[in-house]
Amino acid sequence: MRVISGDCKGIPLRAVPGTNTRPTTDKVKESMFNIIGPYFDGGFVVDLFAGSGSLGIEALSRGMDHGYFVDRDRKAVQTIQQNLEKCRLLERATILPLDAKKAVERLAEIEEKIDLLFVDPPYKELRFYTLVEKLDELALLSERTTVVCEHDKGNTLPLTFGNFRCTRTEIYGQIALSFYHHEEN
Repeated sequence: MRVISGDCKGIPLRAVPGTNTRPTTDKVKESMFNIIGPYFDGGFVVDLFAGSGSLGIEALSRGMDHGYFVDRDRKAVQTIQQNLEKCRLLERATILPLDAKKAVERLAEIEEKIDLLFVDPPYKELRFYTLVEKLDELALLSERTTVVCEHDKGNTLPLTFGNFRCTRTEIYGQIALSFYHHEEN
C-alpha cells in the first residue's frame, strides 16, 4: 500500500495490524481517484472509518487542504498517526478517535463544508452509510461535495441519501464503489 500520486507519491503506508480492517487496494484507490479527481484545488476531506488513513492521505497528497480521519480502533488511530507523520501531513490533518456517529456530531462544530467524503464501514454494517444523510441534514455537505461509499458488491446501497443521489457504481472483484453527488432540484 502506497500513496499513488501527488506531493507524497510513492511513500509506502502502513496497514493496521490485525484483521479488523481491510485496506483499499492501490488498484481500487487509483481507479477511485481517476473518477473523482484526479487532483484537487483545496478543500476538506473526511475519511470515515479511516483504517490506515490511506484514502484521506491520498486526497491530501492530491491537493485537499485539510483532512479529518475518523476511527475508533486504537490500532487504526496509531497507524493513521504514523502514516501522516511519514507523509509529513500532520499539520493538515485532524484525527478523531471516536465512534463514527459521535464524530459526525463533532464535525458539526467545524465551519467548513466537506468537499470529499469517504464512507467505508465494515461491510456488514450497512446502517453506517446513513451517516451521509445525517451529514447532509447538518448542512456539512455542499452542492459540490462528492461522496464515495466503499462496500461489498453484494450489498446494494440506496439510490439517495438526503439530497445526494448515486450517479455511478463501479465493481472491482468483491469491492463496489458507489459515487454520490448533490441532486439538482
